[in-house]
Amino acid sequence: MIDKIIKRDGRIVEFNREKITMAVLQAAISVGGRDKKTAGRVTDDVVRMLEAEYTAGNYPTVEEVQDLVEKCLIERGHAKTAKAFIIYRYEHTLKRLGKQNLTYSQDNIPYRKLWQALSWGIDKGCVFLKQIGDHIGRGTFSELVASSERFYEDEIKDAVKLILDRIAEIRIIIVAGPSSSGKTTTTTKIDDILKDHGYRLKTLNVDNYYFNLEDQPKDPTGDYDYETPQAIDLELINAHLNTLVRGDTIEVPYYNFKSGNREGVSGTLSLGERDILLIDSLHGLYGDMMKGIGEELKFKLYIETLSQLKDENGLFIRWADVRLLRRMVRDMQYRNYSPKQTIAHWHYVRRSELRYIVSRLKTANVVVNSFLPYELPIMKRRLGHFFEGFIREFEGDTDREDALDRARRVASIFREIPAWEDETVVPKKSILREFIGGSDYSY
Repeated sequence: MIDKIIKRDGRIVEFNREKITMAVLQAAISVGGRDKKTAGRVTDDVVRMLEAEYTAGNYPTVEEVQDLVEKCLIERGHAKTAKAFIIYRYEHTLKRLGKQNLTYSQDNIPYRKLWQALSWGIDKGCVFLKQIGDHIGRGTFSELVASSERFYEDEIKDAVKLILDRIAEIRIIIVAGPSSSGKTTTTTKIDDILKDHGYRLKTLNVDNYYFNLEDQPKDPTGDYDYETPQAIDLELINAHLNTLVRGDTIEVPYYNFKSGNREGVSGTLSLGERDILLIDSLHGLYGDMMKGIGEELKFKLYIETLSQLKDENGLFIRWADVRLLRRMVRDMQYRNYSPKQTIAHWHYVRRSELRYIVSRLKTANVVVNSFLPYELPIMKRRLGHFFEGFIREFEGDTDREDALDRARRVASIFREIPAWEDETVVPKKSILREFIGGSDYSY
């Protein structure tokens, strides 16, 4: 029998099942229900699961109990009540942490965007990984695809509306964000809409400003750390950006990725009256790149895979793990880079993201959520067979501890969902096509 519970401050107090029932009933009342018997049955489910999990002297926390309430409400089909309970819990968590405005926290988390994603997931029956499998089992996977794509397209439309509100003064649009968040497709879609309004994006390819590979640092395994902004000739690109904003012409360098060297000039670039310069870069928000350019001339967009999916233990899956899968597929398909090489290199990606990219999220004018819940079963079909092998290979290798942790997490995700075979359900202009191929866009 569960007789104690651990509160958030660490105190151990008496367990009172009636508090669960009343919390469920309160959520139900907020959406028009008043059936205390149903609330009691949900409580019975929660208590049974607690008793199966916890032995004498081993007590659950308040958070763990609330996770089970969410799970039981969803599994019993009480979607509206589950949404009310989750949102109530979420908002009270923010208040405890002093984040009442649902915008950003001190750790640069866009809480309003997460709230929107969570609310959407509840409405579409897509809060837990298991529910993705349920969509496949019920034959509603194509509907999940369509809903996910509409959500992303609405994100783009909202961002463009903000751009158009300031279009008379903007000279540079910066699309930044971590690796494999979908910056290229996002910029293409933005460009399509702006063309309808008589404006044109002109891209300055930041990749052409890399230093020669021989000048990049290399680790003991032979891997290069080219993920930092310091891998780019910041002084030169900053000078070129200021020149363009003044209305003058630049000669854009050419970087040969086969030789790993800058070799001559790729062409010239200037901005016309209705041209807007596009910077599509991991490090577009890094200060040294944009020195001397007034804030009123810039529109800064940040893109991230803001998943609000939970695993069977009630833990949110990590955004970076979603992007790792995208990059694995892209690297394997277009860059002759194996999944093993990608996951082994990923610690460099994450270190740079946390230091130079995520820390600047708060400076963005808008955040776009590029996560598509349906992409995980597709990624499992393409990559699922690799991860158990990675776990065996990396165990005991001190240089691969980061890769081992990631492999274990992704393998756990894949165990909870089935693979999806038919990729024709993915629209030709989907952001997912940037990684799996078959897009109507040219990359």
